[in-house]
Amino acid sequence: MSNSKKPNVLDVPKSEPKNPQANQSRLGASLLVKGEISGNEDLLIDGSVEGVVQLDQQKLMIGPNAKVKADIIAGEVIVRGNLKGSIRAKGRIEIRNDGSVTGDLTTPQVFIEEGACFKGSIEIIKNAEKETNKNVPSETEMESKSAKVTAIAAGLKSA
Repeated sequence: MSNSKKPNVLDVPKSEPKNPQANQSRLGASLLVKGEISGNEDLLIDGSVEGVVQLDQQKLMIGPNAKVKADIIAGEVIVRGNLKGSIRAKGRIEIRNDGSVTGDLTTPQVFIEEGACFKGSIEIIKNAEKETNKNVPSETEMESKSAKVTAIAAGLKSA
């Protein structure tokens, strides 16, 4: 006789994954999300996302298969796929050699690998300036710095 009390129960292995990463989620390559994503854990996006991604202090990784049309707020952002939208990071933004970003970046630290594609502006903020707005440069100074950073990112020599 078969056990009819548990007709569709699958045995789940009780062993832990070999490389557990606590508080990390993943959107796979076949997933499409439209709307707002927010949370308190790291996120890897390898699918398509349209909307807003807000992770505040967490790390967002945009995988090589990702197609993201979103404005992003996160602690740290690493881009290996295609992103169209603005990024505001409290830590660091990295655009890897297989990444493409069209949009504006606001961060204290940015890293653009050789071979990466970037079109937009970069605003470098200092950590101390986040807490107090002392020593905020004038608009003219910001435009000048932004133009230099954009020219350098585009591979042009600064004058």
